[in-house]
Amino acid sequence: MLKSVAVIVVPNFSIFEFGTAFEVFGIDRSARGTGVPAFDFRVCTPEPGDIRLKSGLSLHVDLGLEAAADADLVIMAPYGHDEDVPESVLDALRAAHDRGAWVMSICSGAFALARAGLLDGRRCTTHWHYSQVLASRYPAALVDENVLYVQDGRIISSAGTAAGIDACLHLVRVELGANVAASIARDMVVPPHRDGGQAQFIDRPIPACGSQPMEELLRWMVRNLEHEHTVNELAARVHMSPRTFARRFRSETGATPAAWLNSQRVLRAQELLESTELNIDEIARESGFGHSVLLRHHFGKVLDTSPQSYRRAFRGNLEPAV
Repeated sequence: MLKSVAVIVVPNFSIFEFGTAFEVFGIDRSARGTGVPAFDFRVCTPEPGDIRLKSGLSLHVDLGLEAAADADLVIMAPYGHDEDVPESVLDALRAAHDRGAWVMSICSGAFALARAGLLDGRRCTTHWHYSQVLASRYPAALVDENVLYVQDGRIISSAGTAAGIDACLHLVRVELGANVAASIARDMVVPPHRDGGQAQFIDRPIPACGSQPMEELLRWMVRNLEHEHTVNELAARVHMSPRTFARRFRSETGATPAAWLNSQRVLRAQELLESTELNIDEIARESGFGHSVLLRHHFGKVLDTSPQSYRRAFRGNLEPAV
């Protein structure tokens, strides 16, 4: 179970992205009665002392890289991607991976993982400003610039800024369950899940639309997933012609009404798989697919896994309180 987290910082690191990891793992929420454990959070660096930030400020770090030697999760904070990192940092990242710990990069921290050889043959991502540089500099890494974060095995890489929060909450969800991740997200006043890519197992929030009637329609559709909805019926609800409605719907959501409904049904199925004991047939009915065959088809198409595998991965393994 995820209990200890070590963040590696080097000179010229980014304070905001570092702060996203601190906000998720560095604050003790264990006394709030929400099931969130107190993480053993450590900040370490090759040469302890005052470490300068990108902003010109500095952070005093007491711990050396030995603090990462037994951490369950080692996070590489972002830094100037054109700068070298000490070989000791690369060794610490390799050692963490070799002993089965989770290894995560936020934003340009992916360059250290790539330099350590941990991204060879793996899907990964970084901030879109740097994705082409990462891909050209490390051709063995399978860089995907169109996602917020990627999990490949026990290595997670994320894009910039808020995507670091998404990646951290994703890992909490994997290790400790959806309820713990949602409790942390609620405390931070951020969404518990955000779409990181096709198979990243996180939520798609209802988009803000250009018109209130369309946004209200989307919310109504989510409340009525168990029903079929034709374009003619939906268009009538917002007083549009079917042709105008179909064009507006695609322009504001990026999908057809049928495709959008199916994606929301998959999200509902995810929630039920995480939080209930319902069987697959019951979840198919509750989420609006009607039949388990349709649920499995659309679940696999969107998330590249089966409902059963998803449930095993995201029910969490939080140990019961004693």
